[in-house]
Amino acid sequence: MFEELKYKFSYNSAALQLALAARAELNLAGIPPYDFWVKLIADVSKYEDAYEQILNFSTSEILNGNIAFELYDTFGFPFDLTSLIARERGFSVDEKGFHEEMAKQKSRSKADATKETGDWILVGDDVKTEFIGYEYFSTEAKIVKYRKVKQKNKELFQIVLDKTPFYAESGGQVGDTGVLETVNEKIAVIDTKKENELIVHYSETLPENLAATYFVSVNESKRRQTMNNHSATHLLHAALRQVLGKHVEQKGSLVNNKILRFDFSHFAAMTDAELAKVETIVNQKIRENIALNEQRNVPLEKAKSLGAMALFGEKYGEFVRVITFDPKFSVELCGGTHVPFTGNIGLLKIVSESSVAAGVRRIEAVTAEGAQEYLNENLQLLNEVKSVLKNPKDILASAKSLMEEKHALEKKLEVMYQQQANVLKDELAGKAKKSNGYTLIVEKVSVPNADSLKNIAYALRNQFDDLLLILAADVDGKPQVAVMVGEKLEATKKYHAGNMVKELAKEIDGGGGGQPFFATAGGKKLEGLDSVLVKAKQLI
Repeated sequence: MFEELKYKFSYNSAALQLALAARAELNLAGIPPYDFWVKLIADVSKYEDAYEQILNFSTSEILNGNIAFELYDTFGFPFDLTSLIARERGFSVDEKGFHEEMAKQKSRSKADATKETGDWILVGDDVKTEFIGYEYFSTEAKIVKYRKVKQKNKELFQIVLDKTPFYAESGGQVGDTGVLETVNEKIAVIDTKKENELIVHYSETLPENLAATYFVSVNESKRRQTMNNHSATHLLHAALRQVLGKHVEQKGSLVNNKILRFDFSHFAAMTDAELAKVETIVNQKIRENIALNEQRNVPLEKAKSLGAMALFGEKYGEFVRVITFDPKFSVELCGGTHVPFTGNIGLLKIVSESSVAAGVRRIEAVTAEGAQEYLNENLQLLNEVKSVLKNPKDILASAKSLMEEKHALEKKLEVMYQQQANVLKDELAGKAKKSNGYTLIVEKVSVPNADSLKNIAYALRNQFDDLLLILAADVDGKPQVAVMVGEKLEATKKYHAGNMVKELAKEIDGGGGGQPFFATAGGKKLEGLDSVLVKAKQLI
């Protein structure tokens, strides 16, 4: 296959080098279809100018991270594939620089969102927030400091507590929502984010008694559903590596209470069989009710030695948290919240698989109540289809039979339309009049579709080389106008079909255009077809 590709692309091109390196180093189980590689290489070939910086690089053994980031940000090309090309040429890529550029982009996005930020106002001692969200959903806490911000033209308050069960958005998991309350007031927390190592609670209202002790609680139902989806994401990641290969790595994720979204490295759309196998493995692990093994403050190097997978784009400190669901199945570095047992997830159902960028796929899935709702909706739809089909024993066979009948009827209808068009064409030819050296046909007709109108016009043009045809047509209840100029008459440039149809279209409150010899127009005013005939005679 690659021998054939050499004829399409230079063997030394970055595009072909990428394909060869990807095949060799990503250890794919077999070579993807020929057309996949052709598409991959064709896409990459568009970016040859950018890759020239890599191929001709000679002043250093390390490629600048901002070049790798530009390839990722501009062309959607994954960092690991850029690294593959670099290694093929004998040098490495500045990964730290790449992630710094990524961080800068995130900062720019945040800066765009936040227009104004006031100074922090201290309420109590400026202590570091104690996060207890792994064990508890609620606690008593005091406000440490707050400030007012304007975000997207909306005034909000950022509140920092001395203790909190609220998880701040991180690692793809959304921030918690919930309430701060006393006997006298109840303040809604609409989001939780991390800012400069602070856990920041967002509220539309500032508490009246800032010195009070508040009972703070997260939305437990929402958090538990998010935990289901986060733990399911870990199981999904492990299952994908088991089915597709060890080249699968996380490239991004979103975990909330409704859905999980997982981006991963892979070079072809997954087959139905692969998706089914992944789903089966995940649900098997859920039924095994595997206990969560959580290890905190593990030295980073030790965690890696345990086989823990790091997440794409995440920065880790000297000590990390390791989440394990069966040491032989799923071990990951993660700061998110998880279920105590996989059985809590209930069920996982994959709802879509798609492409995000070159070499990056995306799976969306639902769990627990979300999976049940998804299945119920589809079962209801299936029952409705079954009812429409008069409750056949084999729904698929019945649907296929109906489609075959439909196609057969469409073919018969097409033949009937053609026969009707031939009869109408002959009738129009019989009404043709010779006038001033050309054959004139100006008539009102009724046809089933636009194709019939077009076919009649071309058939008459083939019959009369000096034809001037103007048809005001009722096309299945909608007005259309068609103008056709014969080849001999067209050569005189006396009549221009496109210009004529624009004038005639005004009579049916429409518009259109076309070529000098043939043009059509559609409109809204069916009763204007008679006026088209009058206007046509005036134009002639």
